[in-house]
Amino acid sequence: MYILALDQGTTSSRAIVFDSRGKIVSSAQKEFTQYFPQPGWVEHDPMEIWESQLETARLALERGNVKPGDELAIGIANQRETTIVWDAATGKPICPAIVWQDRRTSDLCDKIRQDGAAEMIRQKTGLILDAYFSASKIRWILDNVPGARDRANRGGELRFGTVDSWLIWNLTGGRKHVTDVSNASRTLLFNIHTLSWDDELLQLFDVPASMMPEVCDSSGELGVMQSPEIPFSAPICGDAGDQQAALFGQLCLKPGMVKTTYGTGCFLMVNTGDEIVRSASNLLTTVAWRRNGKVCYALEGSVFVGGAAVQWIRDGLKLESVRTSADIEPLAATVPDTGGVYFVPALTGLGAPWWNPNARGGILGITRGTTTAHIARAALEGIAFQVNDLTEAIESDLTALGMTIDQMRVDGGATADDLLMQFQADLYGKEIVRPAVLESTACGAAYLAGLGAGAWSSEEELAQNWTAQKVFKPQMNPDEAKRRIQQWKKAVRRCLDWEE
Repeated sequence: MYILALDQGTTSSRAIVFDSRGKIVSSAQKEFTQYFPQPGWVEHDPMEIWESQLETARLALERGNVKPGDELAIGIANQRETTIVWDAATGKPICPAIVWQDRRTSDLCDKIRQDGAAEMIRQKTGLILDAYFSASKIRWILDNVPGARDRANRGGELRFGTVDSWLIWNLTGGRKHVTDVSNASRTLLFNIHTLSWDDELLQLFDVPASMMPEVCDSSGELGVMQSPEIPFSAPICGDAGDQQAALFGQLCLKPGMVKTTYGTGCFLMVNTGDEIVRSASNLLTTVAWRRNGKVCYALEGSVFVGGAAVQWIRDGLKLESVRTSADIEPLAATVPDTGGVYFVPALTGLGAPWWNPNARGGILGITRGTTTAHIARAALEGIAFQVNDLTEAIESDLTALGMTIDQMRVDGGATADDLLMQFQADLYGKEIVRPAVLESTACGAAYLAGLGAGAWSSEEELAQNWTAQKVFKPQMNPDEAKRRIQQWKKAVRRCLDWEE
């Protein structure tokens, strides 16, 4: 059996073909356009998302020599919270997708908070009221796209979906409007206790229930691909938000196991088993996955700008020595440290544990001796400092539960940067373990699909697939690490509430 994993991310769509041993057979990737129509707004073209994912799927299948008639199952992992609304009759989006990074609904969230609903929302969803999540984005679309509110209220005319729902709708030719529990749990409209859309939350955000997709398990058949663009009929047997998929792909299957994904943002997630843990440190409680009706929960910390900081160095500053994202490490390595420079990449506000939408980015500590190499190194270290903020928060929550962390598994493109990973180990004071296969998100989608399709019999069988490629151990003097962390937090405080 082959498994086609569709890894639909924030800046690119990827497709990877795995065999029944969990080995990569072939892959394809395509970047797509990022739109920034106003400060704080981030949009995608839903049709470009679909077309880029479709193109990479065709290429990966072709490169893997997978033919019609070969046994094939499909797994999907997707950028979460990004919101798409489309016409149920035509299948066409009614407006651009509003991306998870978008901050246009911060004022709406502030108003709901002032009305006293934030605690009720957190009790039901495990999430903090923030423009990051889908609910306020749906509300904005219905209130601002001409005719959308009337069409939604008539029932059945409009569909909402996170990107997984949009892909499944298109893959099945409009036959299936579904999502899985992990993606549903990121909308602010899903009750993680009852595992269903919540009427009170739908009413609060003024979202008609008729728009919402059916919620399914993360593993098991969700539909059948019958797209005329791909000459295959194959079951879609796996679906999870990208971070939950990465947790599964890293085979963090036991409570207390932790992974951090370094992508456009950085996302730390710890498995808490069947226990819904309420964070005392501003982390999120979320659904990790559901298999055979059994739910696994997680705690998560989200950094909005991780690898995106490197992209900004490349595309915003347009440094001649940084033509690609990979160029930043050799530039940063030309200096032994940042020369006292701290880069706080709050380019779209700050996520956990700060949750400050009005923060803005800052480069502090600049002197006449500061060079582009110092700024490049400060950008990399800024990623590690943000992740370390999350580790401090999660350690605090787990200590209260009597749980400890021995190591952190990492994945994502930026983990190929040894300088960044070593600095992360120095700050954290524990081992950072990089796996042999960095495509943990796609692995998770493939594993969930393979289990759903019968390629593997159990999670225990899967656990044999994971191997470490490199372990980074702390080398920095703990006192020096503590001093740098304190200086970082001082820099962050300078950037908080920059916008009124």
